[in-house]
Amino acid sequence: MAITADHLRITLDGPFHDTREKVRVDLSREQFTPRFIPDLEEARAHALEQMQLLAGDGYAANGFRTEHGGTGDAGAAVTSIEMLAMADLSLMVKAGVQWGLWGGAIENLGTARHHELYVKPTINLGLLGCFAMTETGHGSDVQELETTATYDAAKGEFVIHSPTPSARKDYIGGAALHATVAAVFAQLIVAGENHGVHCLVVPIRDEHGNDLPGVTTSDCGYKGGLTGVDNGRIMFDHVRIPRDNLLNRYGDVDADGVYSSPIESSNRRFFTMVGTLVRGRVTVGGSAAAAAKVALTIATRYALQRRQFSAPKSDDEVPIMDYLVHQRRLLPLIARSYALGFAQNELIAKLQDLQGSDEEPDPQDQRELESRAAGLKVANTAFATRAIQECREACGGAGYLTENRLVQLKADTDVFTTFEGDNHVLTQLVAKELLTSYADEVRGMSPVEWMKFATVTVSDVVKTRTAALQIIQTLLDTRQDNEEDGSLFNRGTQLGMFEDREEYLISTAARRLQGASKREKDPFDAFNFVQDHVMHTARAHIDRVTLEAFIAGIEACKDKAAKELLEDLCDLYALSVIEEDKAWFMEHRLISVERSKAVGRAINERCRTLRPRARSLVDGLGVPDNLLNAAMLEP
Repeated sequence: MAITADHLRITLDGPFHDTREKVRVDLSREQFTPRFIPDLEEARAHALEQMQLLAGDGYAANGFRTEHGGTGDAGAAVTSIEMLAMADLSLMVKAGVQWGLWGGAIENLGTARHHELYVKPTINLGLLGCFAMTETGHGSDVQELETTATYDAAKGEFVIHSPTPSARKDYIGGAALHATVAAVFAQLIVAGENHGVHCLVVPIRDEHGNDLPGVTTSDCGYKGGLTGVDNGRIMFDHVRIPRDNLLNRYGDVDADGVYSSPIESSNRRFFTMVGTLVRGRVTVGGSAAAAAKVALTIATRYALQRRQFSAPKSDDEVPIMDYLVHQRRLLPLIARSYALGFAQNELIAKLQDLQGSDEEPDPQDQRELESRAAGLKVANTAFATRAIQECREACGGAGYLTENRLVQLKADTDVFTTFEGDNHVLTQLVAKELLTSYADEVRGMSPVEWMKFATVTVSDVVKTRTAALQIIQTLLDTRQDNEEDGSLFNRGTQLGMFEDREEYLISTAARRLQGASKREKDPFDAFNFVQDHVMHTARAHIDRVTLEAFIAGIEACKDKAAKELLEDLCDLYALSVIEEDKAWFMEHRLISVERSKAVGRAINERCRTLRPRARSLVDGLGVPDNLLNAAMLEP
């Protein structure tokens, strides 16, 4: 069993196995043993101390180019930070803010003058930064931020100002205590003309931790979780900074006050700028998934040792994992954890390909990356919220004790569904890209503008396959659709059902958009009329992409026994997704009532098949024993 679990872990780690193994070793130190720290001051100090240890291990260098003092390994950078979630989600968030968000802004939006000044101290924590994008009045709608950066040509300075209470920078990690400088996103105003949102480096504290003149910071205080992250708020009152503090890769202002940009369109410029920061969204999704792996490992191992009620004609109580209802609670979640893990590997590999090159990425490839990152961030974070709660309940009263980690995991990941992009907004972003086939024109459109565009421009969507394109097509060719003879365990049948759903939803969403635009005088009302359909379309797309990634992951497995186990697990994932949406399949006559019942029976069969291998399956998730640290688990 241990050998099979090892092969499962290696397969699930994918191309980033070496990086993940290094993190597992590094986190084996006592300082990273998970513990509940309710006190804000202590928790924040602990998170910073852990970061300093990581800085000594060279963690941050992966996220920066070699010419700037890093290693240029974007895949390792993302993978390393998301693995930190297994130990401490506060640590993961602080590391993500420092090296991913603040550091990413300097690396991707700045030029040589910024790289020389800021990258090295960012890597070694000589300079602690924060990422000041979100405002009290604007979160997802970044283009409408109210903070202004007005150029004063006479003095060669930008004036950073918060013109209204809703322009306050809010929820900013690091702003309450540790950060001394901020990457501030603001409307760039030059000679009375607004050139849209740009990013500027703004010092906020002196070396003693005092606010600088014109800067007012405040503490968000206790949150639902993430006690170790010092989230805060920032207001600016005509704060002056040098002209050189503008991160000027995509827009610059010369000494005479003349604005220039290599990208003429303000919409395209904004989305190009924001697109370079996609790494944060990728990391958030992967980190949520890592936390879910911890919860699933704890709950499953507890279910294998916890006994409840005696079997007939026996004095021995039954392990709760032997009950089908308990298998139904946990095994499909384990299957989805593997599925999303394989999908995350493909996403990180795509990120590495695009950000590891010195050349500007192809616009369509970049949009595809952003759409996939949005979709998987939604899938991973929503899954974590659901899975961790189920694990907590599956462990009864023991699961509610902080010493067993589950309630803290739940509290710490709860916000992941809304930060780095609200999940409902991101789901619509995925649908927008699907319905317009990644057309340049839609980027930055309001719902009204998009509505007008989509009703006349919707075209056939070109499916973006996994690396296993040939395998996918071969499987589809084996599809069995006959109700009597066709097996629900046939991979081609499963793939076909996922594809049928996605294609039907895309085409009917397009027709509904067109129909609504003719009926509704207000384009916004027309868009609202089909919004539920649009959301369903995006979710179907994410499910299909995830299934294909699972199939590609199985194909890469080198061990026969592990491969067979993954095949059964993939069945459970596919059938669970179909069961969750079987009302839709039946409404649209894609499965009959009897076939719908057969889906439930097939899931039960796979649960019984996988039950004896439950320990191997969760060991394969790759959570080190020292990071479980749940008192209820037997040694």
